[in-house]
Amino acid sequence: MTSNVGGIDKIARIVIGAALILLALTGTIGVWGWIGVLPLATGLFNFCPAWKLLGVNTRKSNQ
Repeated sequence: MTSNVGGIDKIARIVIGAALILLALTGTIGVWGWIGVLPLATGLFNFCPAWKLLGVNTRKSNQ
């Protein structure tokens, strides 16, 4: 499992995921907010299975 999430993509995933979970916990958007677990996890683990399938890599390579 190689890293394929980096930079702004990683930060955006963590912020959006945390915000959705917070909104779900407060009852603002209901149970659909728990979908925020996915972007939060992919941001924290630096790996996105969907990006892997599509051949996308937002992490800068160290050359």
